[in-house]
Amino acid sequence: MTNNYIKVVIVVLLTLLWQMSHANETVKLTQTGCQFIEPESVDNQFITNHAEDCKAVNTKTSATRLANSKTLHLKPGMYTFRVLNKNVPYTLGFWLRGEGLGRLTLPSVSGGGIETGQSRDYSIKLTEGKYLYSCPLNPTPNYTLIVAN
Repeated sequence: MTNNYIKVVIVVLLTLLWQMSHANETVKLTQTGCQFIEPESVDNQFITNHAEDCKAVNTKTSATRLANSKTLHLKPGMYTFRVLNKNVPYTLGFWLRGEGLGRLTLPSVSGGGIETGQSRDYSIKLTEGKYLYSCPLNPTPNYTLIVAN
């Protein structure tokens, strides 16, 4: 083998390793009335026609629901959060941000425009820390996401 051939093979391998380490993983989240299903592990079948309905539901149920919800654990890196509006009859959104002082120092992503039956992607490079995610338009609890190696 020639030195040039070996150099090309090394460059190709390094490129593949770099691409694998910077892969963009997709995290799928499903919204129904007043909640994300994945952290709660169940669709509570809340009936909602507008955001005010969720505010009333959350006043009564969010503490218990959050206490029983699963924390999402991810490693640092690039992620796309694919958020689906499963059956909510109004436009939804998504907001991922650092918790507490992390809100000032950690990356965040947000947006709206998710119509009934549609999904929208939100891409972000997550660094180590504690995050919250929710939907302000379909008021949901603030679910926890931990990013650590």
